Amino acid sequence: MSTFKRSVAGILALLGLQAAHAADLAINDPAPAFTLKDQAGQAHALADYRGHWVVLYFYPKDDTPGCTTEACSFRDDIPQLRALGVQILGVSVDDTESHARFADKYHLPFPLLADSSGQVASAYDSLWSLGPLRFARRNTFIIDPQGRIAKIYRSVKPAGHSREIQHDIQALQKAVAKPATP
Repeated sequence: MSTFKRSVAGILALLGLQAAHAADLAINDPAPAFTLKDQAGQAHALADYRGHWVVLYFYPKDDTPGCTTEACSFRDDIPQLRALGVQILGVSVDDTESHARFADKYHLPFPLLADSSGQVASAYDSLWSLGPLRFARRNTFIIDPQGRIAKIYRSVKPAGHSREIQHDIQALQKAVAKPATP
């Protein structure tokens, strides 16, 4: 951990605040494995999506303005995302019941995964604690078909993020499809 990060962590600890984080993830790192339940109680493991592109997006809270904007943008763009072979997975520390209400209210056609313990968000350096309050940071990870992190977005702006994802996945897929030149 850098001196700056240690200093910030120390200051936060003195204030009774804690930034929960794992080692910094980087492009080409293996994506941390997980198994979480969705809004219908069905378990989803990252390994279930091997061979597919995955957009794993962390968001703070169901049915809040920014989170609704982001989720509904993915919903509206789902035909284009599916045409690219992409699976969308939303993750927050809310429980499955909260996810079910949110998904039903906005007709979300993709899994919302309940990370009530915060362990998965922590593994992806996307958990923020403020005293007893914990929530996921608005971060997104594109995971390639081999299970490696292909792109990382930190502190996402909800409006336009789905389109940004589509553009970047198209570029990543083109880069993978290019034959290596000797």
